[in-house]
Amino acid sequence: MAKSVVDVLLDILADAGGRQIFGVTGDALNPFLEAMRDDRRFEWIGMRHEENAAYAAYAQSHLTGGIGICAGTVGPGALHLINGLYNARREGAGVVAITGQVAHRERGTGYHQEVNLEKVYEDVCGYQAVIHTPEQMPRLAQIAVQRALINREVVRIELPIDVSEQTVPSLHQFHPILKHPSTLIPPKEEIARAAEIINEGKKVAIFAGVGCRDAKDQVIALSERLNAPIAHSLKGKDIFDYDDPNVVGMTGLIGNPGGYHAVRDCDVLLMVGTDFPYEWFLPEKAKIIQIDRSVEHLGRRAPIASGLLGDVGATLDLLLPKIEAKDDRKFADHQIKLCTKWLKQQDKEASLDRDSEPLHPQLFAREISDQASDDAVFAMDIGECTVWVARQTRMKDGRRMVGSFNHSSLGSGLPSALGAAALDPSREVWTFCGDGGFGMSMQDFVTAVRYDWPIKVIVFNNQTLGFVKMEMEVAGYAVNPMATDLVNPNFAEYAKVCGGDGVRVEHASEIKDAIAQAKASTKPFIIEAMVSPGELVMPPHIETKMAWGFGMSKLKEGILLAKGDHAQWDNWVKELKAHL
Repeated sequence: MAKSVVDVLLDILADAGGRQIFGVTGDALNPFLEAMRDDRRFEWIGMRHEENAAYAAYAQSHLTGGIGICAGTVGPGALHLINGLYNARREGAGVVAITGQVAHRERGTGYHQEVNLEKVYEDVCGYQAVIHTPEQMPRLAQIAVQRALINREVVRIELPIDVSEQTVPSLHQFHPILKHPSTLIPPKEEIARAAEIINEGKKVAIFAGVGCRDAKDQVIALSERLNAPIAHSLKGKDIFDYDDPNVVGMTGLIGNPGGYHAVRDCDVLLMVGTDFPYEWFLPEKAKIIQIDRSVEHLGRRAPIASGLLGDVGATLDLLLPKIEAKDDRKFADHQIKLCTKWLKQQDKEASLDRDSEPLHPQLFAREISDQASDDAVFAMDIGECTVWVARQTRMKDGRRMVGSFNHSSLGSGLPSALGAAALDPSREVWTFCGDGGFGMSMQDFVTAVRYDWPIKVIVFNNQTLGFVKMEMEVAGYAVNPMATDLVNPNFAEYAKVCGGDGVRVEHASEIKDAIAQAKASTKPFIIEAMVSPGELVMPPHIETKMAWGFGMSKLKEGILLAKGDHAQWDNWVKELKAHL
């Protein structure tokens, strides 16, 4: 039976495990949508903005290990996908972007909505399949989808309007998609060299990342043999929890002293499945052994004594038998002591007895952590809300996180939650958003209403771009309310107008009930948390330049206040109230 270009494309996507396609349709995509009409293998999810469609596709790829699919029509529709696709690229997600294109006869004439998408997508895509003729299908599309699935790349398939409905003359090139990557292991001599370095170390630490997702048991076994503390990156938080042996948590700006000193004070550091970018948090004198599947990751953040190119689990299986057991626990126990002390401080900061108003954001994050289901998905935007998730939530065995960890794009939280909810509407999905981030993507809250996805959204409403404000102060600049202050609607009422439900919380006594109400809701739900704009995020180690910058910021604010800028006084009052 003869098949059209779009019919064959759907066959390829289905073979690769595709099921849901997020997008906004338009004229060039209409043949594709028509082919999907009676195809029960797929569900078209109509979004209100293509950027949000790309974030949703990223979330699905991240959570499943398969592909995510998004679509946008010619010109503007295709361009709107870009930012969400950059996020997918930076997170190593396999996303297929399907875009329309004007007819070939109009190309190069400045036709309505004509854009040279090949040039625009050149940087974000690992591969682009531009289907100029039906003969190129299925070969080019299979190459693209295969690379997305196995290489974890962003790829694009372009469907010009004059090609989509044409018949594919031959299916000779059609073949099954490879579903699983091969296992990669380092050479034996490199394994032996790394083992020698580890065995000579006195204070060995492990710094683990998202590449350890399928190798948690091996990482813990190595830690126990070495009595080595395990620090982890933010993306490793939903792999390693404080209840796991020797885990001391995160390092970095939003980490804790245990994680910071485990990495900085060791003499041998194993960087395992992480491409942690902040080199000033890595040790300067320790010997570093790095294990990663991507050769470009090896040694690009800090000089390494040994680079092991391979899958973390398979590599550790070869390395463990060569590792000599270490009996001394002093180094690990010291980091655990630092971490335990810090955790107790976090407990105090999250206590509902801290009922000053506007409220402390930590109270909401901790209560959500306590009430959320054991297999909940936490989708988080970037900014201060990332800090509260990192510091106040616990990741039990079944919990997962999605977010814009490397691209750090504001507005990613809500659409990432939509992608997670679409996979399984019965799974609990919590979304942590600042008012700035939610304001960027809030139009797609109605998408959750449309498809009956009972996502739970907490919007930390402090009426400011809080993390940007802190960045200004640490850099030594006076706060600039003209740039950072926000005017917000009532987000709880917005939820109801959209067909969902919501509640505004202004008092600590209301927090437990509000979160329980959201958890029980069968509708998309917004908790509008009225929180303090003066909350400060303290890093695990304060460097002189940070303290100097903050001090200079306060001096400059004082000068502006003396000149009549009363907004500086308002800022001081808010910060003081947050820490009384």
